[in-house]
Amino acid sequence: TCYCARYQAKLIEKHLTTVKQIFWYLKDTIHMGLWYSKDTDFELTAFSDSDHAGCLDSQAEYVSLSACCAQVLWMRTQLTDFGFHFDKIPMYCDSKAAIAISCNPVQHSRTKHIDVRYHFIKEKVERGIVKLFFVGTKYQLADLFTKALPEERFKYLVR
Repeated sequence: TCYCARYQAKLIEKHLTTVKQIFWYLKDTIHMGLWYSKDTDFELTAFSDSDHAGCLDSQAEYVSLSACCAQVLWMRTQLTDFGFHFDKIPMYCDSKAAIAISCNPVQHSRTKHIDVRYHFIKEKVERGIVKLFFVGTKYQLADLFTKALPEERFKYLVR
């Protein structure tokens, strides 16, 4: 829907077709939804798709993982206001290089050019606030929001 909102001022037939497809999808999936039972606990878990601006080098993947961590910490703060407390928040990432940089407290020559603002994730990992895990592409839930997936794979991840 964000894609469609970009073209409100200069709408063409292609955009209208896309909006119609979105509505057809919503109509066909009306039976699907998220259910939260008041009697069960919930977990704060994150999945980071390490593709940052289409660049697949380890620096871009690290920046992407850092951005995901910032979002998780914001959610953690919001949930703390409601009385929920989370430590060792699991974050699943599809880049072993980004995980390695995040888990290494030493600044190497290979990473010294990365802007300092992205290195806060190292402290969060060291303090045990977040815990990083590698996840293969097959189980990467973030792909639901970042890629157009084949129907079979989409249905598998939605389960």
